[in-house]
Amino acid sequence: MWRFSGNQLKRWRTKANVSREQLAAASNYSPDTIKAMEQGVRMPTPRVLDAADELCRAEGLLSAAKDYLSREKFPPRAQEFMEREKEAISLWWYEITYVPGLLQTEGYARALIENHVPPLDEQTAEERIAARIERQAILTDRKPPVALSFVLYEAAVRSPQVDGEQLRRLLEASRLWNVVIQVLPFERAVAAALMGPMVLLETRHHERFAYTEGPLGSQLSADPGVVSRATERLSMIRAQALSPAESARFLERMVDQP
Repeated sequence: MWRFSGNQLKRWRTKANVSREQLAAASNYSPDTIKAMEQGVRMPTPRVLDAADELCRAEGLLSAAKDYLSREKFPPRAQEFMEREKEAISLWWYEITYVPGLLQTEGYARALIENHVPPLDEQTAEERIAARIERQAILTDRKPPVALSFVLYEAAVRSPQVDGEQLRRLLEASRLWNVVIQVLPFERAVAAALMGPMVLLETRHHERFAYTEGPLGSQLSADPGVVSRATERLSMIRAQALSPAESARFLERMVDQP
């Protein structure tokens, strides 16, 4: 909806011969921010829509969009993956640095999101935290249940943000019959394990996707070649990781450490 509103904003502004700079000045935003809204990168704000409505003489047609816009729960680069996640019947997930979002406590999620670079405003941060916790319904609430398999590199569970509560959360999740959690110790790491995180996802229509994410971008691919290579890599990582029982004992030892 916000992409459509941004497109309409640009069309009305162009038709009325109003420059981006004029709209920016009227709404107290920078021209670059107006551009981002028109391109669907940022949500048009009520202030921009009202200013544009007046400048473009839209007679309320632009301002009316305020009633239909809502802030997206997830970053733009992850939205397509999140939509596919809603349709998933199975997920294979490997993380090298962080505990996967589906297994995070609220405290851990907050520590990551509130230290986002560049910083997020308070409202966006709170919405992202709530959305992350909401996604965790996939662990127990789906009918039929989703098959979930996670491999965590040891660095992910030894990061400063991981406390006793987060470790216990991992142990609790590992006891769910549809969830498998494995730990890949430092000494078992193979080259394929150091190339970054990845997710393999299969939907209820038996479409298969590979998802990778990095600091500067992400990619969701249904290309059979990409999915095949990702499957081979993840299978190798899973084979090197501790068994589920060994992983549980590994995490229990961490909890017991003073």
